[in-house]
Amino acid sequence: MPHWLQLMMDSLPTLLWAGVKFTIPLTLLSFTLGLILGLVTAVTRLFGPTPLVLIARFYVWVIRGTPLLVQLFVIFYGLPSIGILLDAFPAALIGFTLNVGAYSSEIIRAVTASVPKGQWEAAYSIGMNWRQAMTRTILPQAARVAVPPLSNTFISLVKDTSLAAAITVPELFQSAQRVVATTYEPLILYIEAALIYLAMSSVLSSLQARLEVRFARYGGMLEANR
Repeated sequence: MPHWLQLMMDSLPTLLWAGVKFTIPLTLLSFTLGLILGLVTAVTRLFGPTPLVLIARFYVWVIRGTPLLVQLFVIFYGLPSIGILLDAFPAALIGFTLNVGAYSSEIIRAVTASVPKGQWEAAYSIGMNWRQAMTRTILPQAARVAVPPLSNTFISLVKDTSLAAAITVPELFQSAQRVVATTYEPLILYIEAALIYLAMSSVLSSLQARLEVRFARYGGMLEANR
């Protein structure tokens, strides 16, 4: 067996375990919390009072205007200087959540605003209040449009978690770095890590395509029933 193949097979369990233990949980938690934060931010920007709108805009402006790696460094290495100490995983979780929240808020805000005003009027005409109209009429329609961009955000997040290695989170990429430090084979190990990320992204892209088809059918049924 070629040396490079043997090395990849020997290191594969270590890299996969790091992915299962850290990369996947960090991705799922960050995306879920970020999506909630994004929804709150989007609704605030669309319907909130002016002071909260300004705060939401400032948050989105700062996060979108600064690199994710810098944000992670500020949280993990910078906050201890003012007495806020965080372990690596919680620091990464906060950083990725804030980042996903800002970008997803723009997606949610755009798709929510794209729902025709007539849908609001129709909801109010049958006795719904604002909350009921939002949850039963507006958000379901907006969700169908938001699936592709939010799915892309999720896939990007899977790859972006590799940045957590810079703040000592022992996820997939840092595990590859540790193996490189003992084997002195950076090309082989980094290619292997890239292939694992590629496999995960490919699976998610396939799921995204199926989800889009399902939502398209749902949208077609709604149109047919109108």
